[in-house]
Amino acid sequence: MTPAINLLKKLKTQFNIHQYQHDPKQTHYGQEAVDKLDPSLNVTASQIFKTLIVNLNGNNKTLAVCVLPVNEHLDLKKVAQRLNCKKIDLADANLAQKVTGYLVGGISPLGQKQQLFTLIDSSANQHKTMFISGGRRGLEIEIAPQDLADILQAQLTDITIKHN
Repeated sequence: MTPAINLLKKLKTQFNIHQYQHDPKQTHYGQEAVDKLDPSLNVTASQIFKTLIVNLNGNNKTLAVCVLPVNEHLDLKKVAQRLNCKKIDLADANLAQKVTGYLVGGISPLGQKQQLFTLIDSSANQHKTMFISGGRRGLEIEIAPQDLADILQAQLTDITIKHN
């Protein structure tokens, strides 16, 4: 079990676990989940969410979590507005691993070493359930978006770049 799964069990939250064989050569973790999750689930890339760690105003000690679909890109300007910051940058991979306790490609928004303020892209509300990392590569948690937001005390808001 991972800290993310242990937290959900402790809170008695309804969720499902889905596993697939992670290819160690793979570096496109979100697309790998899209390709390898059981086809009978009929999961699309817009339903599988990645977890990114950002630093605020160039300060590696002031961090936040952004959860967005794997097929979308984070809009740093929108995130800065939502967090009342002048500047947002993606955190370095080593820093993200250090503060979350998870490896890149397996970072879950749940059960991190320290709970950071979290933004979840509002597109999550278009789905009955969403898929997030379970805390290691090849492990996905299926959970209702509102349950995830409630547990994390997260804000559901638009944080992705819109394509015309």
